[in-house]
Amino acid sequence: MATRLSDLFGNSRIIAGLLVNLLSSICIVFINKWIYVHYGFPNMTLTLIHFVVTWLGLFMCQKMDIFSPKSLRPSKIILLALSFCGFVVFTNLSLQSNTIGTYQLAKTMTTPVIIVIQTMYYRKTFSTKIKLTLVSGDVTIHSTHDSIRFTILISRFDLIHDVFFFYKMRFKGVI
Repeated sequence: MATRLSDLFGNSRIIAGLLVNLLSSICIVFINKWIYVHYGFPNMTLTLIHFVVTWLGLFMCQKMDIFSPKSLRPSKIILLALSFCGFVVFTNLSLQSNTIGTYQLAKTMTTPVIIVIQTMYYRKTFSTKIKLTLVSGDVTIHSTHDSIRFTILISRFDLIHDVFFFYKMRFKGVI
């Protein structure tokens, strides 16, 4: 028990970073939805603002020596960059067109969709435990949520979002 506690406190920077990431992600979703609802802010403009703020954050991290950038040929990175842009655009379209509950449901369904794509097109197999975990987790989380609504247009945004996420992971070498 003492070893686990020391490991936990030894990784406090990692835990703090994960908590900051989680809380900032939640805040960004609620702020974006508020902007869409109250100001009718254009999706592409908000996406551009996100990209600029992300670039500024990465630039500041580079200047603080948190990481060092790598140089790559544009041909090596263009597909990853395009898939990332598509992923963000369709994520924001989903949030703009959905309730937050529907948006979160679509986001959590990304992993099952990726598993279906990998199974159908790449013949990859997954254990029954993994499949049951995905199904039971999504059903449990979202069967209790009361603000979920779908339309054909919204479902298309979410499916396109998942495909862009798949290609983003594929180009990064994760899948």
